[in-house]
Amino acid sequence: MTTKMAPANAAAPWDAAAVRRWLDRRIVAARAEQAVAARGGRREADDSDKASAEEMVATLLTATDTTRDQATFAAAMRALLDRDDYHWRGVHDDDRFDRHVRAFLRKLAKMTKANEGFDRLSRYQ
Repeated sequence: MTTKMAPANAAAPWDAAAVRRWLDRRIVAARAEQAVAARGGRREADDSDKASAEEMVATLLTATDTTRDQATFAAAMRALLDRDDYHWRGVHDDDRFDRHVRAFLRKLAKMTKANEGFDRLSRYQ
């Protein structure tokens, strides 16, 4: 008896609920990381800016229904990447913050293109 299995490289369907859950978890984790960095003072400013960047991106992407399909989500990320600068509360260094935002958007774009990684919900990534 032979059973047909799906090819290993078959793309899984886009799961909007999983992506939204992942973004919501990143918001919570980023806020927690900012609180830890705030206790560390000036030496933790970079970690705080990085967490602020993740929080901003995830918040902006969940503010509207961008997760409904892969193309819409990718377009929303491209629109964020096309911005010249980013403004968010609690930022220590604007240039560093902009770099962190762009790096997080690139990471998210790779995850979106491959449609993988949204099942990893651990706090530290």
